[in-house]
Amino acid sequence: MAFNNLKKYVEERNRWQAIFGTAPMAWPLTQNDVDNLASHIDSELSPEHLCCDGELPMTEVRRKKRKLDGALADLQKYADQYSMTLPHMYCA
Repeated sequence: MAFNNLKKYVEERNRWQAIFGTAPMAWPLTQNDVDNLASHIDSELSPEHLCCDGELPMTEVRRKKRKLDGALADLQKYADQYSMTLPHMYCA
């Protein structure tokens, strides 16, 4: 499986983490990486984050949601393929 959406999301997270001096996530992902990614995606899917407290136009909100939904779907497939679990998620 390619996990393209997940790879793009991990690359984006790694760019942000580099700004703060945090080590990048590397492949293969660990259970801890899967947990952290799920937590970040869940947070980004919350209504206030997804629409930036109502500041984003709906076209951008839909684009962000598609991107996050794709990353989450890939993360679930990755977890299933490697016998990992996703933590409980509130917004997904």
